[in-house]
Amino acid sequence: MAAELSTSINIKEPRWDQSTFVGRAKHFFTVTDPRNILLTNEQLAHAHKIITDYRQGIVSPGLTEDELWRAKYVFDSAFHPDTGEKMILIGRMSAQVPMNMTITGCMMTFYKTTPAVLFWQWINQSFNAIVNYTNRSGDAPITVSQLGTAYVSATTGAVATALGLNALTKHVSPLIGRFVPFAAVAAANCINIPLMRQRELQHGIPITDENDNRIGESTKAAQQAITQVVVSRILMASPGMAIPPFLMNHLEKKAFLKKFPWMSAPIQVGLVGFCLVFATPLCCALFPQKSSMSVSRLEPELQEKIRANHPGVERVYFNKGL
Repeated sequence: MAAELSTSINIKEPRWDQSTFVGRAKHFFTVTDPRNILLTNEQLAHAHKIITDYRQGIVSPGLTEDELWRAKYVFDSAFHPDTGEKMILIGRMSAQVPMNMTITGCMMTFYKTTPAVLFWQWINQSFNAIVNYTNRSGDAPITVSQLGTAYVSATTGAVATALGLNALTKHVSPLIGRFVPFAAVAAANCINIPLMRQRELQHGIPITDENDNRIGESTKAAQQAITQVVVSRILMASPGMAIPPFLMNHLEKKAFLKKFPWMSAPIQVGLVGFCLVFATPLCCALFPQKSSMSVSRLEPELQEKIRANHPGVERVYFNKGL
């Protein structure tokens, strides 16, 4: 009879060493696996039960270590790490590749007319707003007003950037025009993410010691977390929006696409999807999910509080969000 699985496995942390880029990449290839969006409510509930039971020291009969880790990643793919709530389906990281490949591919195919720019930038920012809200750091609620401000501001910024650059590129190489959607997406990320997470910038995000004991909230930690997420998101979009324009510019001169111009959109979507399958997890892995900073970089009043109440703590940790 097989021995019962030990209850000492630390499933609060990822399976692989998060102090290395390779370990983080393995983790995020699992987290962003598009197959996770096909999981049923029953499968999610089963994984939820295995993980909550295990955290209480209860091991499901016959459970293996591989099955435990699989349940942990299914659980993490659908439930918010701070609030524990089930996340909106299209806001989950496993939906990033299929959603982004479709939206980005269409943005890059239909970029020449004003109505197409307006429509696809609006679709993209609506999706971004859902993703940013779903993957926010901390357990503080965001108000409808804050949500609306971020959404409208990012959409306006993206559309203004796209239309402005389209006007400037009318008299230059068509290849340059293909990069307008990327510039608009980069600009929108710089607007959308900080605004969507403005409450964190105002009131701080939860910080803990190395043993996960909550010791306060920090706006400095929020600034670092949001900066890292903005950088990751822009770099995440880069391969899918920088490589296909060169290929499409070449392919559209060939007889095949001249004969079947309707194939341009599916080919572009496919190229973007191929890039995103790799870019999404690799760019998420650029910075540790459980980020950290020295106590000396925190707000002065928070430094004093930590030194008074937790004299041995030199670094604090926090969930940077995605």
